[in-house]
Amino acid sequence: MQTNAPLAVTFDSSDYSQQQVIRRNGKLTRFDPSKIQVAVTRAFLAVEGGHASDSHRVRDIAEQLTTQVIDALFRRLTGGGTIHIEDIQDQVELALMRNGHHKIARAYVLYREAHHQQRQLESEVDTADESEKANIHITMADGTKQLLRRSALEAIVNQACAGLDDVDEALILKEALRNIYDGIAEKDVATVLVMSARILIEQEPNYAQVSARLLLDSLRQEVLSFLSMGPQPHIDQVGMTQLYADYFGDYIRKAAELELLDRELTRFDLVRLGQAIKPERDLKFTYLGLQTLYDRYFIHSDNHRLELPQAFFMRVAMGLAINEIDREGRAIEFYELLSSFDFMSSTPTLFNSGTLRPQLSSCYLSTVPDELEGIYNA
Repeated sequence: MQTNAPLAVTFDSSDYSQQQVIRRNGKLTRFDPSKIQVAVTRAFLAVEGGHASDSHRVRDIAEQLTTQVIDALFRRLTGGGTIHIEDIQDQVELALMRNGHHKIARAYVLYREAHHQQRQLESEVDTADESEKANIHITMADGTKQLLRRSALEAIVNQACAGLDDVDEALILKEALRNIYDGIAEKDVATVLVMSARILIEQEPNYAQVSARLLLDSLRQEVLSFLSMGPQPHIDQVGMTQLYADYFGDYIRKAAELELLDRELTRFDLVRLGQAIKPERDLKFTYLGLQTLYDRYFIHSDNHRLELPQAFFMRVAMGLAINEIDREGRAIEFYELLSSFDFMSSTPTLFNSGTLRPQLSSCYLSTVPDELEGIYNA
């Protein structure tokens, strides 16, 4: 029942913002009637062929049947509610049969049954995989080995997917477990999680945020372990919200001690600046943006990052405000602009602000004679 033909959609999902669908994994997603219309259209195309995609008859029938399905689903719901995905598909079958489209209904039933059997097969494979993974060990940073805790991976993935539509935690976890092997390094487990979400971005753009959150989780552990000079308990986004202000002060002092930042930054009111930081803005990134910062911009020592995104923005803001009279006030103003993405400084500023080499400009102006000799000697 698959087709590459473009399918016209006439239903607006915003009209059903109060209704939600219970997916097979138990997750709630927004009800989108256009998906019903697309499914019905594809059922017709599977039987009548791809040429039917241009047929006004098929489009009209799909729209009519979708309306009937929606009416049947929400007849007993007032003001909002939840519907199971299987109930929606049952109503599609009934609508097809009641309107005399028996061949289409039969194809749709066979399609559902084939997918049901495929899910059962995948479930059996997953059970076997889980049995194999039960004795997988992770090599920690200090060289010791610990058993892989699936529940810990689930917690990380679930938090990365929280509040995002059309993403599947189970799919990410399944892909990750497929690539984890006995003796894998702890830092490589984090990389596997990121890559398992990243490969799904083409299917659903929201996986870009999931990937960014998984990368952020890995970065968080890297930063905190370095500043504490050893392995630390896993800190999630909620826990980091409580720690951010203290971490920020520790980071500035440590980076100055390592001669990565100007010691003048330690003379700022770090408590005031730490309290002005908004940890939730770490979640504004998509994968490509955060990965770029990680690879090129965050301050590091011996390839260990010291900066989380909000500390990075505040460090840049402090460097810009270093000569101001009310430099804490100005730094907070600059931070608000940068961290909200309302304004972004040029690359030299992001690289160098607050460091021992505070070159902030991308270019400079100079006077050069209008002749080759003058240009070459400039």
